[in-house]
Amino acid sequence: MNLIFHVRSERRVTFHPYSSLNDYIDHACCFHCRDGDWWLAKSLLTGDEGFIPCTFVAKAHSLEVERWFFKDLSRRETERLLVAPANKPGSFLIRESETTKGALSLSIRDLVAEEGDVVKHYKIRCLDNGGYYISPSITFSTLQELVKYYTRTADGLCQRLNAPCKAMLPQQPWAQDEWEIPRSTLKMMERLGAGQFGEVWMGYYKGRQKVAIKTLKEGTMEPAAFLQEANLMKKLKHDRLVHLHAVVTMEPILIVTEFMCNGCLLDFLKTEEGRKLKIPKLIDMSGQVAEGMAYIEGKNYIHRDLRAANILVNEMLHCKIADFGLARIIETEYKAQEGAKFPIKWTAPEAINYGTFTIKSDVWSFGILLTEIVTYGRIPYPGMTNPEVIRQLDQFYRMPCPEGCPEQLYDLMMGCWKEKPEERPTFEHLQHTLNDFFIATEGAYEMQP
Repeated sequence: MNLIFHVRSERRVTFHPYSSLNDYIDHACCFHCRDGDWWLAKSLLTGDEGFIPCTFVAKAHSLEVERWFFKDLSRRETERLLVAPANKPGSFLIRESETTKGALSLSIRDLVAEEGDVVKHYKIRCLDNGGYYISPSITFSTLQELVKYYTRTADGLCQRLNAPCKAMLPQQPWAQDEWEIPRSTLKMMERLGAGQFGEVWMGYYKGRQKVAIKTLKEGTMEPAAFLQEANLMKKLKHDRLVHLHAVVTMEPILIVTEFMCNGCLLDFLKTEEGRKLKIPKLIDMSGQVAEGMAYIEGKNYIHRDLRAANILVNEMLHCKIADFGLARIIETEYKAQEGAKFPIKWTAPEAINYGTFTIKSDVWSFGILLTEIVTYGRIPYPGMTNPEVIRQLDQFYRMPCPEGCPEQLYDLMMGCWKEKPEERPTFEHLQHTLNDFFIATEGAYEMQP
């Protein structure tokens, strides 16, 4: 039996390869299949078919119809969404509590002079008769009435409810059988950067889907060896990793990935928008990178070139790890080929001296990346040449605490730079430490207004 759903988006979106689907609010759809973030749907009003994002639909007459209701969203992801550039002070959402089953929370973006953009959380309490309240002085029979009231007046909240939180549209789905693609299906539009092994372009696949295209200079790698490695790379799938879509295996080799509009983290931190980010957001971005690396760690991969230049940023300021050209699946360790080039200032001593790269050398690099983030893109070991860095590391030198860096964060860096690799923390530990960095100093919820 088909279920009837309401579409939550107010936008008209065209989805391929099927004909366009006009997904205005309150249009009813039936679903033929559901796969991942995108579902194949048919409008019962127009008969149009197409793929639609699952986050933009909800069962008719359910609470999920409301654009301000986010059913399964953690506190951390709530804060990331609300402080994204698409949202403003007064943006809000209601979500289910992580800690108390059946309880609800109201989360609002606020602007505090000393701290900048912050998110305040309020408990929504339930009455025995099914009503709701934040302050016991005024109660509501439905959540819709509660939202309507606080849209008119803050009445003790940090902000009047201004607009539902805007969420990012999922990436358009990529057909599983479109892996080795013809060069003719790609059109390069704008060169975004160039490096030792090639260039990166913004372009389009089949004229409609925006992608990033990485070119490899001829002779960089044998096509057969590249394809073998790419088949391993495409198995890495995580929200904190840039998604590999397809490859062109005839030289010059091309790698097609999802497009990240804010470019690399190194460049973004130097922009006007990046320079405005405060320590809590910088630490949150660090936690996102650690989350992606924890996934890589769990898959027995290594990255080998972890630095801010290889972290990409999207419109919601979500960070994703890119450039797995040097990442390889491992059993214990990967021996670097003699003469291989690697970035000295990000590289662990055992990798510099013996050419041995492990996940623990990635942890060292992550500590260096933390200095890049907290200094808005400063080059590590400022004023030192590569040979000077090598000599200093042989004397157990470590960079001093960057200006403005919290002491606890510097302690984390120093842990990443332990001389013995086995004494360095895991990425799983780093992820949890960074994600919980401010929990000890902030209240779980605001007081009742």
